[in-house]
Amino acid sequence: MQKADIGLIGLAVMGQNLVLNMNDHGFRVAVFNRTISKVDDFLENEAKGTQVLGTHSVEELTSILIKPRRVMLMIQAGKPVDDSIDLLLQYLEPGDIIIDGGNSNYNDTMRRTAYVESKGLLYIGTGVSGGEEGARHGPSIMPGGSPAAWPLVKPIFQAIAAKVQRSDGGEDACCDWVGENGAGHYVKMVHNGIEYGDMQLTSEAYQLLKEGLGLSSAELVDIFDRWNKGKLESYLIEITRDILGYKDQDGTPLVEKILDVAEQKGTGKWTGIAALDMGVPLTLVVEAVFGRALSSLKDERSTAAKVLSGPQPRINGDPNTFIRDLEQALYASKIISYTQGYMLFRAAAKEYGWNLNY
Repeated sequence: MQKADIGLIGLAVMGQNLVLNMNDHGFRVAVFNRTISKVDDFLENEAKGTQVLGTHSVEELTSILIKPRRVMLMIQAGKPVDDSIDLLLQYLEPGDIIIDGGNSNYNDTMRRTAYVESKGLLYIGTGVSGGEEGARHGPSIMPGGSPAAWPLVKPIFQAIAAKVQRSDGGEDACCDWVGENGAGHYVKMVHNGIEYGDMQLTSEAYQLLKEGLGLSSAELVDIFDRWNKGKLESYLIEITRDILGYKDQDGTPLVEKILDVAEQKGTGKWTGIAALDMGVPLTLVVEAVFGRALSSLKDERSTAAKVLSGPQPRINGDPNTFIRDLEQALYASKIISYTQGYMLFRAAAKEYGWNLNY
């Protein structure tokens, strides 16, 4: 019987892509999904020709894993994770490792780490960042939990993670041990909160350029393209450039037709709540969360716009000087946001006794 290096439960797109990524790096993965047909579909399509092993039960999955067994959950946060842990505990044994790769709340991860460790097993709660594309070709991975588990998952996680080039020609994996119990999911939460801030900052810069200077979409594309080649280089600046340049079928900028309402998944809100609990002034991230909440009041804003009027704002002076100043302001704002995030890390480490790897 073939043995697998790691098991993964949950074959939505993120789970599938992580499995294929692990396979690309030479690891044999056993997979299971609550809807059994999804296992067979995956093996017949996306995973065809790979060494991925399909199973039709948790018992079968755990039976073909190399010991100590490693099982990663890529499922919906909340009760499904608790249910899966209880099911796995029926088939795993002391020294085995359960890994939660979903967007769980760090409080849940702290509770689960203590629970799983009380049964003699090891637990990891890890943030996985980069979306579907990152999962397939190299995510950022933020593991925390039982320290003894790290050496047992490190080879797999660092192999599949994104890589950054060092000045000496080598490379580092975008994955290292974060800290104890809920630390991994805490860092992922704050990471997501900072991302909220980055998006708000970018949108405010866009508004100043479009309404303050009255620039066209083509001019905005050029500016964001130039910014993406300097200190502001990032995925968010890059896709902002691409979105601004995208044309609808009638040749007009598609961005003008997108509803100005932003949704949220909750991690930004969690970050704000954590900051309030710790008394840390995470002003930039919290204002970004409020910005999304304000955007959702579409009916109220539309009604107010019919009643309230005022001058069309225009920025006077040399446009090129303003654009250079705005670039520096955006850069400075990002530094402030990241600094506030690290202030929150420091407070959390003190509160929970974590040895965070800053």
